[in-house]
Amino acid sequence: MPAPAEPDHAALAPAYPPRLLARSRGARIAWMALGWLALLAGAIGIFLPVLPTTPFVLLAAACFARGSARFYFWLCSHRIFGPLVRDWQTHRSIPRRAKWLAIGMMWTSMAISTWLFRERTSVVLALLATGLLLTVMLARIPTRR
Repeated sequence: MPAPAEPDHAALAPAYPPRLLARSRGARIAWMALGWLALLAGAIGIFLPVLPTTPFVLLAAACFARGSARFYFWLCSHRIFGPLVRDWQTHRSIPRRAKWLAIGMMWTSMAISTWLFRERTSVVLALLATGLLLTVMLARIPTRR
């Protein structure tokens, strides 16, 4: 049985705007480091509903576009994260179902965390404030059917 073919990175990734790439080596390294931190936060967000995955992956794509064309194309063609980036760059919105699922999972996680920390009022207030802030942020992102 033949091995599966490698995906065509040029076909999968959006057009790379070369004018975004930082000129200095130090700036490119900083953008790449920020991109990896954002991608790490997005990957953690897959397992922790309190951290929204999509905004961090989109931030990583923006950072990689300024720091490294290679990592930008890698992210855009990634099996898991690539569709998020390509979908955002195509439509500049998120599907309604994904938005409601994200908000619902986040508040479910917030409710469980609030119950677990019910004795610590400051933690409960911080969780509720974070949940409200993230809900407003997600609600402001354009929605499509």
